Amino acid sequence: MFELKKVVSSLLMPLPAMLIMGIIGLMLIMFTKKQKTGCFVVLFSFLGIFLISFQPVASRLLLPLERQYTAFFPVDETIDYVMVLGSGHVVDDKIPPTSELSRTGLMRLSEGIRVMRMYPGSKLILSGYAGGSEVSNARMMAKVALALGVAKSDIILLETAKDTWEEARQAAAFIKLKKLVIVTSASHMKRALMEFHSAGLKPYPAPTNYLAQRNVEQIWVKYAPKAVYLEQTEIYWHETLGLIWQSLRNWVSNSDHKDSIVSDKKVIKGDT
Repeated sequence: MFELKKVVSSLLMPLPAMLIMGIIGLMLIMFTKKQKTGCFVVLFSFLGIFLISFQPVASRLLLPLERQYTAFFPVDETIDYVMVLGSGHVVDDKIPPTSELSRTGLMRLSEGIRVMRMYPGSKLILSGYAGGSEVSNARMMAKVALALGVAKSDIILLETAKDTWEEARQAAAFIKLKKLVIVTSASHMKRALMEFHSAGLKPYPAPTNYLAQRNVEQIWVKYAPKAVYLEQTEIYWHETLGLIWQSLRNWVSNSDHKDSIVSDKKVIKGDT
């Protein structure tokens, strides 16, 4: 199910969807008599790629999602754990450990270490599975954290969590009633908090890796299509799909729970 979810969501991303649409348009032009329709589809595909790579569109989509939570500031409570949610990595001994982590992963980890150092005695929880490599993302982050001066005794690894749902459940089983800060990308924080709340935890949010900016003034930066803006649109759509999936999963779970309660009531009534 996890792999199927990833494949489907990848195909529904804006760039692959637009490219598939363009290929369909070319096939209509080359192999059918619907050349005009094919030309329209190809034009729509090119226009779509332009718009999703355009700063006024991409940043306007992502900015409200990222700015729902502010940067973490110290709270008047003792924090027991700081948990950094997993992201991508590669395994390559010929490059420095900081380059083995994805940019997102490095941003999350550095913010986690920053927050952890505000609270002496707190522990750093690193999560994330291997994702097809021989080393888990949690262990790769631990490698970088050690290189940045974090003591080995202060690091806890959760190496089997594949997604945020699993991260939240594993954290709940480990942390119980202690105080927690979760660190993830600003765009992902809303969905992450929903998962942790549903697992029975009430963590403090520490968002990082803000990408969308309102104050882009240079004309050649703002109005020229760029890969960085395409990335913003892809992240926005990824999180939107994640929220839709989260809602559907919760709805199915609640429906099953209600059916189970009704069934139990019928059994009890029959027994009496």
